[in-house]
This record gives sequence, structure tokens and C-alpha cells, in this order.
Amino acid sequence: MKFIDEVVIQVTAGKGGNGSCSFRREKYIPNGGPNGGDGGNGGYIYIVADKSLNTLLDYRFAKEFRAQNGEGGAGKNKTGKKGEDLHLRVPLGTIIADYDTGETIGEVIDNKQIIIVAKGGKRGLGNTRFKSSTNRSPRQTTTGDAGEQRALRLELKLLADVGLLGLPNAGKSTLISCVSSAKPKIANYPFTTLRPNLGVVKVGPYKSFVMADIPGIIEGASEGIGLGLKFLRHLSRTKLILHMVDILPMGHDQEEIDVLAVELADNVEKLCKELQNFDESLAKREQWLVFNKTDLIDDEHTQKIVDNVLKRLPKYNKHYAISAISNKGTERLLQDIMQHISNAPLE
Repeated sequence: MKFIDEVVIQVTAGKGGNGSCSFRREKYIPNGGPNGGDGGNGGYIYIVADKSLNTLLDYRFAKEFRAQNGEGGAGKNKTGKKGEDLHLRVPLGTIIADYDTGETIGEVIDNKQIIIVAKGGKRGLGNTRFKSSTNRSPRQTTTGDAGEQRALRLELKLLADVGLLGLPNAGKSTLISCVSSAKPKIANYPFTTLRPNLGVVKVGPYKSFVMADIPGIIEGASEGIGLGLKFLRHLSRTKLILHMVDILPMGHDQEEIDVLAVELADNVEKLCKELQNFDESLAKREQWLVFNKTDLIDDEHTQKIVDNVLKRLPKYNKHYAISAISNKGTERLLQDIMQHISNAPLE
């Protein structure tokens, strides 16, 4: 399924039904009084959060949505039927904004949360409403009001506690597939992951957190290079960012290790710069280093590489050396993540 995380749609609420002009016409009452009923109110349009959805794909091609108009009033003071409301389902984490003004209308965080995005038109009044002591047979009625009409921009930001950040092919998809039930596409070439993946990581019987595998970000992503900035937004709700660092390829002598450490540290700094360029608050988010693919080299060389990288990145006070594919070192990582999330302040 294709991942769609931003769409523009047009919504038009229902028009109110017109009021009726009618008079009683019964046997022996040839000139009865007014009995025209009111019209029905126009249908509203609502945005509804649905936890079973994870993309805005339903709105990629269907762009215009209309609620039902209210029916007109009728004789015998019959009120017209109200127009049927329209409910548009979206994933949790969707932000709704007015496309023309840029004003944020709201965002849906909880399942079944509802936001009104277009109000239906008010009903028109029948001539019964205008009867008075001086006008016993009014012919005046009113028409129903038009429903609200507006263009909406829907933007999805994934609701994840932890975001995995790293260059393409760093092992992000492998990690999330091994510690959760998520099944992203995995292959040994860059940009295998073309859309974010969410996975629920269970840590013990009653504790869990949500992890997001963000498609590989490269230098210039905040300016649209590579898969671009469209996926960086999905890190905005996370409490923790894990920098996945691929420690391969590597050499065995000190000179080769030094060269590799410079390259790895430089890659991390470039990704940090992309975060800052996109959103300064992201650069200030808690970030840990996770060195991956330790199953392919021995512990001594792993430690040498880690030490060399950390000398060049002193601001990272937490780091882990793991093998996502073999689960080596992942248990301590997950326990520490759970503890950090549990202690993180509520936003």
C-alpha cells in the first residue's frame, strides 16, 4: 500500500432546505391559515480519527466531498428532513488546516475523536412562522442558508515514541522488524524503505512503546533531496531519536579505523544538521547513538570504532552497540528506551 501523508481536499456542507408556503385547505375551511413547514438543516462534515488507518491514501484521488442538503418544508407544518452528515475517516496524528488561510483547525490524537470542518446551512422558515395579529395569511418564507465550503489540507504526523534516523541501509528496518511485529521491506540496497513503518515494541507484559522507522535521510533532505523533508515531519512527535550507525565497511588496522570513525561521525553530524534545518526543536530532542551490525566484526574492533566515533561526537552521552539481525545488545537498549519514555514529561 502506498503511503500518503499530505493531501488537499474540498469540503462542502449541505444547504438548508427552503421553508414552505402553504395554507390549510380542508372541507368547510376554504380559507384556512398558513401551515407551511420549515426546511431541514444541511448536513455537517466531520473529520473522525480511526486507529485502523495509517495513511491518507483514500484522499489521493477523491478530492471533493459534499454533505447532503436539507429537504424543503411541506404543508401541514411538516419540517423537511435534515441533510445526512458526512464523516471523513483519517489516521491518528492527522492535522487539519484551512488551505487558503493556513489556520490550523485541529488535530486528531485519540481514536474516534471528531472535529467539525464544515457546518451545514440553517433551515429556511415556512410561512407559518410569519403569522401575526396583523397578517393572518402570510406568504413570506425564507430559503435555507448555504453550507460552509472550504479547502482543507490534511497532514499526517505519525504518533510514535521513538524515531529511527540514519542513512539508507543502516539497519533501521531490520531493527523494527526484529523487536516488533512490523514487517517492512528489507533488502541490501539504499532506499529500500519508501514509507514510514510503525511497530509496537513490548517490553515486559504491561509495558510497550511505538517505534517509527523513517525512510533513509541523506544530506540535503531538509531541502527536498533524496526522499526529502516529507518524512522528517514524522519525527516531530517522538520523545527520543535513535541514530542508527552502520559500522561497516571497516578495516582492522588503526589507520583504517580512524578513517571510518571520521566518516561515521561526519554522517551523524550531517543528519543532525538536517534536523536543525527542518525544525530547531528536533535538534534539541533527546538523541542516542546505536552502532549496528556488530555481528559481523569482533568485540575488540567494535569497541575501537565506537570509542573513535564518540571522541568526535562528545555531546552524545548514551550509545549502544547492537546487532539488529541477531538481537545482540537489543534487550538493554529496549529497556533503557522504555525507562526514558516512562520518565519523559507529558506534552
